[in-house]
Amino acid sequence: MSKAKKLDFRPNEFVVYPAHGVGKIIKIEEQEIAGLSLELFVIAFEKDKMTLRVPTNKATEVGMRGLSSPDVVSKAMDTLKGKARVKRAMWSRRAQEYEQKINSGDLISIAEVVRDLHRNDDQREQSYSERQLYEAALERLTREVAAVADGDETAAQKKVDDVLTSRAA
Repeated sequence: MSKAKKLDFRPNEFVVYPAHGVGKIIKIEEQEIAGLSLELFVIAFEKDKMTLRVPTNKATEVGMRGLSSPDVVSKAMDTLKGKARVKRAMWSRRAQEYEQKINSGDLISIAEVVRDLHRNDDQREQSYSERQLYEAALERLTREVAAVADGDETAAQKKVDDVLTSRAA
């Protein structure tokens, strides 16, 4: 791996780690693991009270990326406005597919999950696992929208809710 790949991310920068969502690089540290000296990104996920260490030379390989551009955020919002795609496959298969989309770290895919699993107040029959997936996707989407807009999550949550409720009207 070239050194240029390592310098894509800097301390105090927000990044997206596919399996965990938006985190902030606190520092880059050197650690010795199994006799090897490794340079690691130390990423804090405030909401989850979690710290993750990712080897700098493996960051792009594991799918870590910078925040989405405002263009991608607006495409994600457009995706939310679309009609929910109801798949007729077995729930276990659909759940697996939704889980993959959420953990892909791709904002558009996460928006698709939110769109497909969103229920209006008049159609509340949602299973526990469906609700869990919906909330996980919604949280990832909201956190990234907030981080891109340099705003707070409450404003981002309202923005997403407004788009989802306008779709229903």
